[in-house]
Amino acid sequence: MTETIESAAQDGDRQRPRAGRRPRIHRAWIVAAVTFVTIIGGAAFNSLPGLLIDPLHAEFGWSRGEIGLAVSIDLALYGLTAPFAAALMDRFGIRRVVAAALTMVAAGALASVWMTASWQLMIYWGLLVGLGTGSMAMAFAATVTNRWFVARRGLVTGVLTAAGASGQLVFLPLCAWIVSEHGWRPASVTVALAALVVVPLVWLLMRDHPADVGLAPYGGVYVAKPAPARGAARRAVKVLFDAARTGPFWLLAGTFAICGASTNGLIRTHFVPSAHDHGMPITAAASLLAVIGVFDVIGTIFSGWLTDRFDARRLLAVYYALRGISLLFLPMLMAPDVRPPMVFFIVFYGLDWVATVPPTLALCREQYGDDSAIVFGWVLASHQVGAAVVAFLGGVARDVFGTYDVVWYASGALCAVAALMALVIRRVSAAAAEARAGSTAADGT
Repeated sequence: MTETIESAAQDGDRQRPRAGRRPRIHRAWIVAAVTFVTIIGGAAFNSLPGLLIDPLHAEFGWSRGEIGLAVSIDLALYGLTAPFAAALMDRFGIRRVVAAALTMVAAGALASVWMTASWQLMIYWGLLVGLGTGSMAMAFAATVTNRWFVARRGLVTGVLTAAGASGQLVFLPLCAWIVSEHGWRPASVTVALAALVVVPLVWLLMRDHPADVGLAPYGGVYVAKPAPARGAARRAVKVLFDAARTGPFWLLAGTFAICGASTNGLIRTHFVPSAHDHGMPITAAASLLAVIGVFDVIGTIFSGWLTDRFDARRLLAVYYALRGISLLFLPMLMAPDVRPPMVFFIVFYGLDWVATVPPTLALCREQYGDDSAIVFGWVLASHQVGAAVVAFLGGVARDVFGTYDVVWYASGALCAVAALMALVIRRVSAAAAEARAGSTAADGT
């Protein structure tokens, strides 16, 4: 079976389809499905750190600050690798980069089973997993969508964005049950296997470009595969330096850093151990966190609809203000069991989780035109750096104060600052914004 698939793919590599030969299912949908599964497999590890803080602290005596530092290295590398991931895929191909990334995630998760010192946690969780997951960040989904689809790009982008949330929904309850019943090592092995299982699918079914199998992109016309791009990384750095000379970049990066701090760095990393401090079972807390993954898809889609109709700056201000208020109330909602106020918080936080993405993207397009995609890559990097800082400081605060309450209050105050920062982003004139949008559309970016 494997030989048949590989042979068919190689035959397709050498010829364009003849007139009248139309596959029943366009290969683009197969590539999109493999991408969806790959993102889920890569997202499996993101479900794990928050579940293992207490078990690792209990077994090795490592402080929560040390464990949080490993998570922060992972989050920081995820963000800092993302701007260069597209360049790596252009240079070496999607299939090679993604297969190597999945292998790195699996290696880091599996090697942690035998670790005995906290520095090993930094290398396995921080370095290996951070570089691996960073290579499969938003650039992966964007690259697949741009190359394989002309029609249905919005739909495919939305579905692939939801893959991370779907992975959280699948793996959080599963890993929580494994940790509770069998310990943290089997959970880490499960995550490693989830990444490894996807590697053969990527290698057999993923292709870098429609021309590799003699096809046009879905809804488009046949184009020859371009030569491997060179200088893409250099351009990413140049765009960063150019954008860094402008005020809006720092305001966007600052607000998105606070976004990452209050989501990935705070809730995803520290919600489960904080709830466990109040007597809630790990499985119950993890299930609540998984529910966020359901509602963040709904919230993102609705936020995109609102962004088309309202001022993106004001939307961001509202999102951050409401998020900050909810965090101020969270310490009062913690209890040994799941109660209606906590369920309301989880639903609300899920709706607000990545609702900030559409208006932030819109402001990047408005401010930076053709360079907006690269600028957003660096703004996303700031998101992960913010998450990394709070993942570490949240653990330190728990060690020092014996409670997470101060972390919730401080994060609520930061969200208030983000709301004010969003409001002071200068507006671009309608004529200038339209000219930039037109230029972007003409370039196909």
